[in-house]
Amino acid sequence: MADRNQLLAILRAELSFLQKGGYRRGPRYPWRPNFVFEDSPTCINFQDKNERLPCTECPLINFVPHERRETRFPCRHIHLTDSGETVNSFYEWGTEDELESALEGWLQRTIAEIESGDQLRRQTA
Repeated sequence: MADRNQLLAILRAELSFLQKGGYRRGPRYPWRPNFVFEDSPTCINFQDKNERLPCTECPLINFVPHERRETRFPCRHIHLTDSGETVNSFYEWGTEDELESALEGWLQRTIAEIESGDQLRRQTA
């Protein structure tokens, strides 16, 4: 598990990237839309490498339900809302605006929880 400071740095960087329009700016791959988390500089596989690191090494894996951690893109299964909507849910039936709004809310809540110590207590409980 990533230490608290590393995790906070990643979440803050992701929030900044999102708020600066990172997913809407020039597409990283012009032939497809940008994918949340995967096309962010915070992704452990962001740099085009010949060999991808396993997603289980990503600090965000702790936010992925256990039964989804072995999927090809586990970060798509992080619950962004209290009703259990995930990145994948928004890809299937939401809009880009709805996804970005849910992601921003999740990032802000998660950062606040970690700063107060609540998230770390919940993950170890």
